[in-house]
Amino acid sequence: MTRIARRTRSTSESTIELELDLDGTGKSTIDTSVPFFDHMLTAFAKHSLTDLSVTATGDTHIDAHHTVEDTAIVLGQAIREALGDKSGISRYGDALVPLDEALAQAVVDISGRPYLVHTGEPAGFEQHLIGGHFTGSLVRHTFEALAFNAGLTVHVRVLGGRDPHHIAEAEYKAFARAFRQAKALDPLVDGIPSTKGAL
Repeated sequence: MTRIARRTRSTSESTIELELDLDGTGKSTIDTSVPFFDHMLTAFAKHSLTDLSVTATGDTHIDAHHTVEDTAIVLGQAIREALGDKSGISRYGDALVPLDEALAQAVVDISGRPYLVHTGEPAGFEQHLIGGHFTGSLVRHTFEALAFNAGLTVHVRVLGGRDPHHIAEAEYKAFARAFRQAKALDPLVDGIPSTKGAL
């Protein structure tokens, strides 16, 4: 079984080309024209053991918002496609990740029911510019787009932190580690891990 997907999306605001392999080793080639987001997607690939290739262009002269959100939409769609019927997966993942003074927790359920609970970022974080033009609010937008397009239930909590770069990176890495557990194939799982028989 191969868990590979290729997706493209083109609008008046952005053009995205993306390929992923859920059973990779964490290799990545990322160019979204938003450097800090490239850094976060590289971390996601590395820590989730997902091979990921992304090329994205967009109206970043206006704002990074469209390119980041649209890339996350395509990433979520690709994850959903690559998971297939979800037979044999662990389904759940939980990770607690520190980055110096920052600490974040993520819990992922590959449930087929999109839901996001996102809490704990300090006041003002959403307005802070990280790496020049990536605003803190885009962290939540990433998780929203991923959860709703991949069909994931995601809980992300910031438990501590001062530096916005550290907080954001801890969140992305925690999500990556939790997703790594959830998407893993479990030899003890027979079929689809749900009493309903479908996810």
